[in-house]
Amino acid sequence: MNRFEKLLGLKGEARVRYSDGEFQVLSPGDFVRCAVTGEPIMLPELRYWNVEMQEAYGSAEISFKRHLELKGARKG
Repeated sequence: MNRFEKLLGLKGEARVRYSDGEFQVLSPGDFVRCAVTGEPIMLPELRYWNVEMQEAYGSAEISFKRHLELKGARKG
């Protein structure tokens, strides 16, 4: 946990399994990290993830950019 997270009162990072339309908390915590930015995402605000990559994203825009990045990597 970094200084910024302590100031926000975050207790810890959760471990999560992402499924289609839902996620399961494997280890309790307040947040997960965006796979692209590294920023914490509070669990109640978690809306975007990739089931295949098991990655969380902080916004639809970040999710779409990551999708395009992964799609390009598969072609190359």
